[in-house]
This record gives sequence, structure tokens and C-alpha cells, in this order.
Amino acid sequence: MSRPSAAPHATPVTTPAPPGSFVLWGEVAGPATLAVADLREGWAQHRAEVVFDCATAGPQHHTFTGPLLREVMAVARPGFDPARRKERSRFLVSVSGGDGHHTVLSWAEIDADFGNAPVLLATRMDDEDLDTVGTQLVVPSDRCGARYVSAVTGIWIGAHRLPGTPSSEG
Repeated sequence: MSRPSAAPHATPVTTPAPPGSFVLWGEVAGPATLAVADLREGWAQHRAEVVFDCATAGPQHHTFTGPLLREVMAVARPGFDPARRKERSRFLVSVSGGDGHHTVLSWAEIDADFGNAPVLLATRMDDEDLDTVGTQLVVPSDRCGARYVSAVTGIWIGAHRLPGTPSSEG
């Protein structure tokens, strides 16, 4: 993949995604709106049996199925040169849910050359389709459920920059 001639710009999302869908945006060349059905049909499905502690409901045991977050994000063509590891390691992923909950992951955490965490965008939970309620972010390695985001409405990707650093520098 060649690097875009101009860095993609983070265009703010002004229109919310339809129910059961989310917006993929930020420093990407191809922002997109995706539904749960798109995730089920467009990518390989992975299964994760997880146990995590929920602060309000105690231990949770669930089975999730869905594509890997990094594979879905690749369709938007994040604004980094995939051959440059240090450049990729500066990128962050912010996931927002329908209830206002949100979390942040690093690109390096999910990148196969770094942490290789099998983070999912679930299309099914406990053998039930999530089409009407929306996808769920699943972080199988987490002991705490705080980064499990239900009814995902938006996923933003962008570079971390020190104050005063131009967006074209890394």
C-alpha cells in the first residue's frame, strides 16, 4: 500500500449512525458507516469465550463472535504508512457506545507486529445476533469489563501528537 500524498484529515462526524451501525472516522482515507450485518459478511469471524468482572453485575461469562478490530479498521485506510512501525505505534483508537461509554486503545495493542491483541467487534453474543442493538467491542485479555463497549456508535483513529507538532510530522 502506498502512502497517501496528503495526510487524511479528521473530519468531525455530524450525523449519527443509524441504529445498529457505527461510524468509522478520523485520520483515515476512507471513512465509513458499517452495520453489524456488514461486519458479519465482510470479514472472517473469530470466537472468544470470555470472563470479565463487571463493576455493577459481578463476573460475566459470555461467548462473542465477530471480526478483529484491526481488520475492520484497515478498510478505512488509517493515515499511516503500514511499513513504518514507529509511525503506526503513535496511533490511538477511540470507541464510543450508545450509552455514552467510551474507551481508548493503542493501535500497537491490536497490531500484529506489536501486541497482536485479538480485540473483536462482536456481531453475536451468546449465539444471539446483535443486529438491532449494535456491535460490541470485546477485549478478551481484559480481566475488567470497562473496555467492553456496547452498542458501538463510533470508532475514531488518529495519531497522538505532542503539543506544537504539525500533523504531517511523526
